[in-house]
Amino acid sequence: MTSPDQLENVVIVGSGPAGYTAALYTSRANLKPLVIEGFLWGGLLQQTTDVENYPGFPDGIMGPELMQKFRDQAERFGTRFITDEASKVELSDEPGGIHTVWVGDDAYRTRTVILAMGAEHKKLAVPGEDELGGRGVSYCATCDAAFYRDKPTMIVGGGDSAMEEAIFLSKFASKVIVVHRRDEFRASKIMLERARGIENIEWLTPYAPEEFVAGENGALGHARLRHSDTGEAKDVEISGVFIAIGHVPQSQLVADQLTRDGAGYVVTEGKSTRTGKPGAFAAGDLVDHTYRQAVTAAGSGTQAALDAEWYLRDTPQVDTPEELAEGDLAEAQWAPRA
Repeated sequence: MTSPDQLENVVIVGSGPAGYTAALYTSRANLKPLVIEGFLWGGLLQQTTDVENYPGFPDGIMGPELMQKFRDQAERFGTRFITDEASKVELSDEPGGIHTVWVGDDAYRTRTVILAMGAEHKKLAVPGEDELGGRGVSYCATCDAAFYRDKPTMIVGGGDSAMEEAIFLSKFASKVIVVHRRDEFRASKIMLERARGIENIEWLTPYAPEEFVAGENGALGHARLRHSDTGEAKDVEISGVFIAIGHVPQSQLVADQLTRDGAGYVVTEGKSTRTGKPGAFAAGDLVDHTYRQAVTAAGSGTQAALDAEWYLRDTPQVDTPEELAEGDLAEAQWAPRA
């Protein structure tokens, strides 16, 4: 059972591979974590169809099924879940202090908090983008490129991420059309030169997508583009489009409490998951603007769990609430620091 009146060892805010892996590790350490997983639990993999690059699944697995397995495994060891959104987080400045996470009017007090709210793909917000998600519209070439082998595809974007996506996609697709709303690219010179040197990458500028349209089979059939200067419309037949215009980390809950970089990602200390607040840790896509893979997020969740476990072991608790039963943490099994 979960009650706002009890003091928690670990509260995990967010789900996805990072949050659920942190829950798995802390629950196996007998810390009885509480996960505020949100209504749309499971992170970005809930929006993904076939996942073929997660270790241990040689035949691939559907994204929602993979996340259900993550969740079930954490629950098996005693993780508790609140399928609702965290509305506020108040982080203590003092080592051993108590953090508070609100869900509506309920306040959950905890000795440690693991932030795993993830990131969202930036969207174009054009007709057909949401409707054709998983049926031709994607945001990760590394994840989905193999589904477009020998088919015409499109990349939308002008930065390094777009170039990386185009280069990777070119190994599978018959052609890759890079669409950018300006003639100049934000990508670094070396990445741009690398992409321009690949024969089956084509360039279409300055155009911006106006609509994605389904074909007769219900999947993506073509993209309707608009010239940025002349207003000329152009329809381009494609089987897949990859939107690579960046990510938005979901760091709003802690924006005024933790250090973030220029793009809004939470900054952690060195190779750890420690933030600037004692007992507060951050993991997954909330901190990672480089790799953004399910397997790296899971690894980051492991780090956060171990960092939290070691913190609880090594840091005396302060301002103990009167209602906290003596010896409440006595059953916790501490793993030795590696």
